[in-house]
Amino acid sequence: MKILLVSDIESKYLWDYFDIEKFKDIELIISCGDLKAEYLSFLVTFIKAPLFYVPGNHDQNYDINPPEGCECIDGKFIIYKGIRIIGLGGSMKYKDASHQYTEKAMKKRISKLKTKLFLKKGFDILVTHAAAEGLGDGEDLCHRGFKCFRDLIDKHSPKYHFHGHQHLNYGINERIRKYNNTTIINACGYYVIDYKK
Repeated sequence: MKILLVSDIESKYLWDYFDIEKFKDIELIISCGDLKAEYLSFLVTFIKAPLFYVPGNHDQNYDINPPEGCECIDGKFIIYKGIRIIGLGGSMKYKDASHQYTEKAMKKRISKLKTKLFLKKGFDILVTHAAAEGLGDGEDLCHRGFKCFRDLIDKHSPKYHFHGHQHLNYGINERIRKYNNTTIINACGYYVIDYKK
């Protein structure tokens, strides 16, 4: 299954110079946050695939104007075509705004998913806006990753962790990194993966 990942930067290649032929094999779109609602609605309209998203720390407008035709998976456990997916949006809390969490608050959000994780025997994909601590995050409070994400990956060993928040021009040049059995992908801009069950 080909999955289009998007995050943080509206790509001119996808928006201004969109060519449906180049994306006709996409079966799922996943947004890791900080993108205009109109951009996500555009993608889901022209690429005939569902779009799941989590909000980023700059997506307060989603609260009143969510992306049309897209499904918010923030704080949810969903199954799509047999793939178990968890969504946890937002960043580390650095000011008083929505979609920002302390470590304790994010851990509490994860604890609400424990029953489903137990019943479904884990998950395959973790979709977040922020990175996990020490796995592609930054040093400042705004870009610091969540330890509880790393703990979640350690415990359940998913195939993938998709995140945004860390623009590739921040000096973090690794789009893809391997952590034990999990492939971590920074979705900044856009990236296509071929998911094999």
